[in-house]
Amino acid sequence: MQAFVHGIVLAMGLILPLGVQNIFVFTQGVTQPTFLRALPVVITAAMCDTILILMAVQGVSLFIASFAWVKVFFLGVGVVFLSYMGWLTWNNTLVNSCDKEEKIFTVKQQILFAVTVSLFNPHAVLDTIGVIGTSSINYSGNEKVLFTMACILISWCWFLLLAVLGWRVGKQNGFTQIFGVINKVSAVFMWLSAIYMAYSSNLLV
Repeated sequence: MQAFVHGIVLAMGLILPLGVQNIFVFTQGVTQPTFLRALPVVITAAMCDTILILMAVQGVSLFIASFAWVKVFFLGVGVVFLSYMGWLTWNNTLVNSCDKEEKIFTVKQQILFAVTVSLFNPHAVLDTIGVIGTSSINYSGNEKVLFTMACILISWCWFLLLAVLGWRVGKQNGFTQIFGVINKVSAVFMWLSAIYMAYSSNLLV
């Protein structure tokens, strides 16, 4: 059980801080007309995290990260999609009073952007490798399985909780008036993240 608890604490420490992935899942819970419509982003984000965790535990991601061109490719795609997603988020709106959907993210967009902010964010990938991958070395056999399961469980529960919170908050009276401001802030955050990714990885040098 020590390995399981360790996995829970470690995963919570990695996933709780505010980030583009968390913001996107939360805002989809807010914007979608029903909670079921927000499930694609929850499932996609959780599956992407599951893949990263399994790769980190198995050491596959360390091999991939050793190739410079792979990291550059992921960085380039991540910067482009974060910039584009920021633009869409800036112009995103809630369902109006006539129940007509305007600029609501489609299922395809949810999946595409969830994959982008999950797999094409080198800093998130390296965090998973450096923390979860390194920590898993201390375990073997059933203990490693429990450690891995705990990390994956926290990921799925967290994204589901974020979507539920977003959906509940979005249904509160008066929330639609401030949602535009929240979207603008989220978009700026995404653009700053894209700039930081490019700058810290010398893409702007």
